[in-house]
Amino acid sequence: MNINVYCQGHDYTHDIENILHLFFEEVEAEFYMETGTDDKPKDKTGDKSYLGDKSYLIVHLTGKNPVKASVVYCEEGGEAITTSHEQATDAVADEKEWRKMAKRTMNYAILKALEQSTGIIQPWGILTGIRPTKLLHTMLHNGISQEEAHRVLLEERLVTGEKVTLLQSIVDRQLQVIPDLHELNEKEVSIYIGIPFCPTKCAYCTFPAYSIQGQQGSVEQFLTGLRYEVKEIGNWLRKSGLGVTTVYFGGGTPTSITAEQMDAVFESMYAYFPYMERVRELTVEAGRPDTITPDKIEVMKKWKTDRISINPQSFTQDTLDIIGRHHTVAETVEKYHLAKEKGLDNINMDLIIGLPGEMRGELLNSLKSIGALRPASLTVHTLSFKRASAMTKNREKYNVADREEIGYMMEMARQWTAEHGYVPYYLYRQKNILGNLENVGYSFPGQESLYNIVIMEEKQTIIGLGCGAVSKLIQPGTEKLTRWPNPKDPRSYIEAYEKLTQAKIAVLDELYSRAMHSLTKTVERVNI
Repeated sequence: MNINVYCQGHDYTHDIENILHLFFEEVEAEFYMETGTDDKPKDKTGDKSYLGDKSYLIVHLTGKNPVKASVVYCEEGGEAITTSHEQATDAVADEKEWRKMAKRTMNYAILKALEQSTGIIQPWGILTGIRPTKLLHTMLHNGISQEEAHRVLLEERLVTGEKVTLLQSIVDRQLQVIPDLHELNEKEVSIYIGIPFCPTKCAYCTFPAYSIQGQQGSVEQFLTGLRYEVKEIGNWLRKSGLGVTTVYFGGGTPTSITAEQMDAVFESMYAYFPYMERVRELTVEAGRPDTITPDKIEVMKKWKTDRISINPQSFTQDTLDIIGRHHTVAETVEKYHLAKEKGLDNINMDLIIGLPGEMRGELLNSLKSIGALRPASLTVHTLSFKRASAMTKNREKYNVADREEIGYMMEMARQWTAEHGYVPYYLYRQKNILGNLENVGYSFPGQESLYNIVIMEEKQTIIGLGCGAVSKLIQPGTEKLTRWPNPKDPRSYIEAYEKLTQAKIAVLDELYSRAMHSLTKTVERVNI
């Protein structure tokens, strides 16, 4: 679909595109930005010759208090729809905050126009970010009442009541599981360790994942770099007096490397990280069943791994073949039982709704298989067409369910988990996610992943080690977040790990010394 977009005021190109993509999976917008005074479009009801013969969207932003957005949307050959919305901004102190308010006001008016035109109601309203639970956490932690927070979500962000209820249940669950969630960053960090190798790369994947076949030379060099990072960051943690809340091995597939290589990484971690006996959770994303072996399970048990993932994604063999999973349904079941028999009881499994060729019948089959296994937790993902994935680049080759079917399947999963004793405990969203829905983690009560909560709510520094690991450094006492990405490919990582590790430690030193300085000043003021 092609749309001409005319916007008077600030450049909100990115924000307008985000709203358009909620309604149209494939849309090309040509922008005409008017950032001066009241030039064209001069008359929304008169001459429209300058609009061309495409669908068009006109956006006018006016005023300071209140800020008002006027929107006209017309699909090619259809009737023009006019909407407007205004919002008081008397609490706004500066231009940056005014722009945020103006953006929300504009998004509200555009969403209403597109909902009227298409008949599609967006369950998440104007929220296009990844972490809606973080928004609710922040409002409640800042002293806003639950009633007022819900009103903001319902009336100002246009989130449906069903989704608001879901958000509140997850926020409540997270605070039960981690009562000190908002204080974690004062005393501890979490650690993410990225192992960038996989047996093969799945069609939907954009994670840093490189086929381990033919990579044996670089695997050992990569692991040398990883152990260096573990040592240096461990020494920094000891010097800083910080403990570790959770450790998460991700990738790629960490269990792609050998049992001996895994053992060496664990040994380094226990040698250098402080207070390992106090770590609340150690997770290994075993992921691909074809990488799990008895000796690797023994290594994970030896080093007190609390939780692993064995991810089927689907229990339909044809689907696994299409997406390049290169393991069988039977192998998933076999490796699950093997892990359970050897004492790894807290096992997560992932399912993806909307994989090619899958409709509600295939999902029901997968849910029945999950029911027979009863893993401790189940993460239900909605397929997202990520820009760099093979599936997105060859989208015409894949037949996926439409918006209505995807919504029905998500509701099937919600009802099934509730009936089988699972509760939702974390949620996140992605761009280009089918049906504009969400990914939800469910678990039996008491089996929630602490790391999943910490990473999604961004309340604690997470130091990323290894390939593709992104450190999220949060200065204690603030919500300021600094992203620090490691190289994604093994070669770049191998060439630069020493220099990059020392640079990251310098950033950590600055953030935490600044936090201590602020704390000292606060204590001085209190003493005075």
